[in-house]
Amino acid sequence: MQLDIVLYAMEFSDYISEAVKTAKPWDSKEFGLAYLGLGLAGESGEVVDMLKKGFSGAKELNIEELKKELGDVMWYIANLCHALDLDMDEVLEMNIAKLRKRHGTAWSGYGKRD
Repeated sequence: MQLDIVLYAMEFSDYISEAVKTAKPWDSKEFGLAYLGLGLAGESGEVVDMLKKGFSGAKELNIEELKKELGDVMWYIANLCHALDLDMDEVLEMNIAKLRKRHGTAWSGYGKRD
């Protein structure tokens, strides 16, 4: 089996188009949403567990494996947006607007205040 390798910066819309091609069809929308929501929680838990073990010293944090797990999280988010007919760009824009309303521009990154 040959895999096509993506060698360009991918837009969210392109990612969603590719991600939904890899999703198995489900019998009902309700089942699909439950499957995707539970999968998102599971993959998010894997990211959290990797970080916990890395920060506690129990295991060295493997950034390449972390990127793979974050990709799995993105897969579930992309498929949820598709299943709910949500525009990912709109979701992201709304999130930034919410954060700016909540925090203004006081935060310039990772816990540092201007």
